[in-house]
Amino acid sequence: MSQIFDTTVQGIGNEAATFADQGMYVLFGDNAPAALADFCYTIVMNPTTADIVPGQTLVLDGVGFPVTAVGSLVRKNLDGLGHITINFDGAAEAGLEGTLHVAGVAPALAVGSTIVIEG
Repeated sequence: MSQIFDTTVQGIGNEAATFADQGMYVLFGDNAPAALADFCYTIVMNPTTADIVPGQTLVLDGVGFPVTAVGSLVRKNLDGLGHITINFDGAAEAGLEGTLHVAGVAPALAVGSTIVIEG
């Protein structure tokens, strides 16, 4: 498998667990708006190397989760802002343009956790 995207969690907002408890992570680079920063996992900004599509794998700290749907702005937002929402609902169609849907149960993330997309 080739690596399409990789990053590391460098900060966790005070309210990020609120969304994580509902099976969602909100990722953002260093420039998260103040209104969102408390709900975000701040990540190192790295570019994607290819399109992100269903059938690929999201790997969190070495554990894989199948990608089931990809919003039309996921790659653009990752590359430009480091910002997407990861939803662990296994949806077959993306509900929002900036959402990456995967199957599985959201694991806990910590500062230093790795986030990789493989295809």
